[in-house]
Amino acid sequence: MIAPLSAPPSAPSRADLPPEADLPAEAVERTSRLIRQHGSRSDALIEVLHQVQELYGYLPPGALAQVARELKLPLAQVFGVASFYHLFRLGAPTAHRCAVCLGTACFVKGGGELAARLERRLGLRLDDAAGNGTWALEHVSCLGACGQAPVLVVDGHLEPRLPVDDPAALDALLGALGLSANDASDAGTDARADGSGTGAR
Repeated sequence: MIAPLSAPPSAPSRADLPPEADLPAEAVERTSRLIRQHGSRSDALIEVLHQVQELYGYLPPGALAQVARELKLPLAQVFGVASFYHLFRLGAPTAHRCAVCLGTACFVKGGGELAARLERRLGLRLDDAAGNGTWALEHVSCLGACGQAPVLVVDGHLEPRLPVDDPAALDALLGALGLSANDASDAGTDARADGSGTGAR
């Protein structure tokens, strides 16, 4: 007897997706802002997905649902595009992710030095998806926060005005965010949980 063919994977339904409440509120708002910057046009889907991936490091199910809703597109269409193009990631590459902005404003304010310091501190290379097993460090071209340069996004939270001209203060801040090769990054999570993280400013 011939076994029946298995059904192809299907897009998750909205009921299967985690609520957006599980995503950082700041990241949800920044996604809405990105979509508005594109005029909420459905034909901007691929560019929006690229920018959302820069924010999170991948495309979480809740973020796909938000994009579908705000672009007024079927979730299956958004999921189909995200799963078709190999440059999109539907799973987090590492447990934690840090994105350093190297856009013009951030670069002029020391973004390049910040990226190099993070590479040394975390023992990894910029834009290596494997990272150090715990953290991945990526560059982004612009986060729309040029007036707060230089900036990082740490697990979806914007960290503005990094004190690159004060190495001691910068190291203390990076340590508080859990950005250490020998740290499981609980420090950064705990700091944000009790409101002491810089992203709460």
